[in-house]
Amino acid sequence: MRRRSEQLATGEWAVLALVAEAPTHGFAIARALAPGGEVGRVWAMRRPLVYRTLDVLGDRELVREAGTEPSGSGPPRTVLDVTGEGRERVDRWLLDPVQHVRDARADLMLKLLFLDRAGLDPAPLLAAQRERFAVIARELEGHDESGFAHTLALWRLENTRAAIRFVERLLS
Repeated sequence: MRRRSEQLATGEWAVLALVAEAPTHGFAIARALAPGGEVGRVWAMRRPLVYRTLDVLGDRELVREAGTEPSGSGPPRTVLDVTGEGRERVDRWLLDPVQHVRDARADLMLKLLFLDRAGLDPAPLLAAQRERFAVIARELEGHDESGFAHTLALWRLENTRAAIRFVERLLS
């Protein structure tokens, strides 16, 4: 299934959110997204994919070139900045709850990380996320199935309940 052009994948959100924090260059973004990096603890990306993602974000006019800065180990680095549209998209994304529990590990944790890095209160996101997860739990509690369908529904329900507990602990 192909995604719509306005949709961004998790890695694209991570890169866009990093550029939205402050003008930066691809090498710094790749360092932050390395497995041991500040953001890589939540979502890691290899350097070639970071640069490919920056091209995609540039093509979508979410980031733009903002100049260059010298590099101690090669040609000058291209500094990138977020566009107005990119900023609006990040601001909305940060407060939009994830739609599926399976997306909490990456997308919700990235949102919480970037909210923390910006010094913003995560409570609005967490309250919306609790409500979204509660809807999912109610839907799963209504399932009356047998066989593996029951097993799968129970697995999803227990994961949803755990996600709700996690969100509630963060809110308290």
